[in-house]
Amino acid sequence: MHELAITVIGPDRTGIVADVAEALAALGANLTDSTMTRLRGHFAMTLICTGPTAEEVEAALRPVGLLATVSRVEPEAGQVANGEPYLVSVHGADRLGIVAAVTRVVAASGGNITDLTTRLTGPLYVLVAEVDLPGGAADELAERLAVAGAELGVDVTLRRAESELL
Repeated sequence: MHELAITVIGPDRTGIVADVAEALAALGANLTDSTMTRLRGHFAMTLICTGPTAEEVEAALRPVGLLATVSRVEPEAGQVANGEPYLVSVHGADRLGIVAAVTRVVAASGGNITDLTTRLTGPLYVLVAEVDLPGGAADELAERLAVAGAELGVDVTLRRAESELL
């Protein structure tokens, strides 16, 4: 059985998710992980599925009319989250380097970012990241994020996530 990573991007329109899902279902592809978003009027979707070959998926997605890339990946080897779940949130005026600075601080603390979303709404920039932190790292990370936030002129918060909500 093949495990594939698929990305689909293009101008947003109604029905894209249904078109992609139906094309993959027709091949017998089992969608194991996926994420989809709309970015400034553009559709973006990333999926992991098992079943068909990369060539079969590429052919099935061609009629959808979007840019699709398909790569074979190795199955996840029983990885379990190594850490405690936290949420990092950033709010402030848009400015170059926010994502780079905040994610570098998280990485330097041994944190693994498992999901990250950013949005620019008028002058307000918002970043929300789900992070797995090593045990006992939260207090030091919160201090380092506060310093980074002050340097960037944004508010940064770190709070423990409720694992059943993730």
